[in-house]
Amino acid sequence: MRRYVLYAVFLPLLIATARADILGTADSFAVLAGSTVTNTGPSLVYGNLGVSPDTAITGFPPGSVTGTKYSAGAVAQQAQKDDTTAYNYLAGLPFTTDLTGQDLGGRTLLPGVYHFDDLAQLTGALTLNAQGSDNAVWVFQIGSTLTTASASSVGVINGGPDDSVFWQVGSSATLGTTTVFEGNILALASITLTTGAIIPCGRALAQTGAVTMDTNIISTACRATTGWDTYQSTELSGTLGNLGTGLDNPNNSVPEPSALLLLATCVAGLAIRRKWAR
Repeated sequence: MRRYVLYAVFLPLLIATARADILGTADSFAVLAGSTVTNTGPSLVYGNLGVSPDTAITGFPPGSVTGTKYSAGAVAQQAQKDDTTAYNYLAGLPFTTDLTGQDLGGRTLLPGVYHFDDLAQLTGALTLNAQGSDNAVWVFQIGSTLTTASASSVGVINGGPDDSVFWQVGSSATLGTTTVFEGNILALASITLTTGAIIPCGRALAQTGAVTMDTNIISTACRATTGWDTYQSTELSGTLGNLGTGLDNPNNSVPEPSALLLLATCVAGLAIRRKWAR
């Protein structure tokens, strides 16, 4: 009983500290890898993209980056150091709920720290309910791998632009095709985004391995998506290929995320719904 009383007293302070500037200089990176970043198709990256300590970045173009590409060097190196610090901090937080052996799909979770001894699987929809808070935080501590099935989703409802989701992954993360995934993935090894997977509000940060992309959207500009409760239907993923082809240009420039999401909605026939924001 004493353990849970201590958690109730100190957890809000721990989370507030994590919320303040947990990512450091890695915050400006939508994609960060240790070995290489590889891309296939017209992926859209809103934020910086970097690799350290290795140097390989391939597939841009046809992919587009709104920020700066860093191939090793001091900036990417510091971002990796800050990413490692954030990873260790998140891993060390006391957890409020143990979900070891349970699928995340079909659940609605309130802000807190959720723990998996080993792998975590998402099949279907995971809803994160901020209950009206503008600075709600969710932390998922995953001992080994994170895997999502095709057309799965993670979305925040009843929240605001300062809500944050962190996924601390002990090895590698793989997002299945057309997954729409909310949050910052901090993986010890690698991150793979399969065809059409979208991170509309978050980051793909891999410490030692590669980030592999295939016709994806990754955006750090979460404020641009507020008002949607960042709960996108998987039909948005189906439009991404056409969007990327239409937006590609010699100047390697792309529109603001809000314009992209609006266009995607029109193409999908207003497929995005705030299903539970009542």
